[in-house]
Amino acid sequence: MRIAVYGAGGVGGYFGGRLAEAGEDVTFIARGDHLAAMQAYGLKVSSVAGDFHIHPVQATDNPAEVGPVDVVLVAVKAWQVPDVAEQMKPLVGANTFIVPLENGVEAPDHLIKIYGEGPVLGGLCRIFSYIEAPGHIRHVGSEPSVTFGELDNSISEWVRRLGDAFRRTKGISVTVSDNIQGEMWTKFMFICAMSGIGAITRAPIGPLREMPEIRAMHRDLMREIKAVAEARGVVLADGVIDNIMSFVDNLPEHATASMQRDIMEGRPSELEAQNGAVVRLGQAANVPTPINHLIYYSLLPMELQARGELEFPVV
Repeated sequence: MRIAVYGAGGVGGYFGGRLAEAGEDVTFIARGDHLAAMQAYGLKVSSVAGDFHIHPVQATDNPAEVGPVDVVLVAVKAWQVPDVAEQMKPLVGANTFIVPLENGVEAPDHLIKIYGEGPVLGGLCRIFSYIEAPGHIRHVGSEPSVTFGELDNSISEWVRRLGDAFRRTKGISVTVSDNIQGEMWTKFMFICAMSGIGAITRAPIGPLREMPEIRAMHRDLMREIKAVAEARGVVLADGVIDNIMSFVDNLPEHATASMQRDIMEGRPSELEAQNGAVVRLGQAANVPTPINHLIYYSLLPMELQARGELEFPVV
């Protein structure tokens, strides 16, 4: 398959790299020093599931150089999706399908506004990875997995073909879902709760999950998200919160979420697409979300400062 990976960071670099390693025709849309290093030296991935190096690698910052492909994997930050949806138009032909792998639940809606419902799938991934240096991705924990499916819960030929491509890779488990909205909201419950609590406490998951008070807040925060999902007609598995907490209990004690790291390091983050989205969607569904409300508005000044929209006085 001809696959374009829009964004070559911890997510796109790992999953796109594994697809390239397996022989798929993969082109990365990247930028800056990371792109220059990939073009010069290839893509290096250090992984607990096995290191690998793709060289030479197909990478550019100009989608028009690539042209229409079979699949576009959208692997940028959730807040970047509206802009990327416009920029990736040269990659999308009559037979292209688009798979967003963002942390939030609104990416398909952003893409549908540009391309209609036909080519847009729902998708998500699970991995702890980041850019260690230009041209170098490090995967540090959690078995990498990717899940995708048609938004109407059918199993199309497109979905089957992409599932087969991922099954040929090393170091990735793949699920073709007939309830992708439920899968996306389940992932959203996990990452939004971990991101929000981690960002507001500035602590890794290890000590947080050992504190009864924080553990109770973690569950209550997920209950709010679950209530919003169910008010929107999303079907979630029985015991979903218990299942997520079991997963959290098995994470490396030093694990942090990317939103937490971005906020702590003064970078623009996915706050609006995570806890902010819960507040927004909760208000639309008339579902109270007090914990998400507190987290969102407590972190919002730092988010606005990182985006240059708010200046703090010098003390």
